[in-house]
Amino acid sequence: MRQAGVRLAAAAALVALAGCIEQEVTASGGSLYASYCAACHGTDGRGGAGGPDLSRLSARAQGDFPLVEVLAKIDGYTRDPADGMPEFGALLSGPTVPVETGPDVLTPTPVALVALADHLRTLQR
Repeated sequence: MRQAGVRLAAAAALVALAGCIEQEVTASGGSLYASYCAACHGTDGRGGAGGPDLSRLSARAQGDFPLVEVLAKIDGYTRDPADGMPEFGALLSGPTVPVETGPDVLTPTPVALVALADHLRTLQR
């Protein structure tokens, strides 16, 4: 009986920790967006200063947030140097997390890059 209580407490602690990590990643995603993106794309992602509207990414992808495409654009994999988007070296270093980039394909991706993409997801309308 005591073991079940300990397991339940441990499970609750893990859920709480996961919630804290998610809040921290979301907060840092917003901070990263403010630092790296808002000047060109506006604080709400709707464009400005010549930057395209980022609030319609899901709408343009038939309602699904195009995570892999967003990650590829930010990290430069699919960036066209002529589009004026800068490189984000600081976002590409540090700890990584696995991100599903295809069916049964997990790709180690920098936490900061994932946080920024997650913030962009919150800006969708």
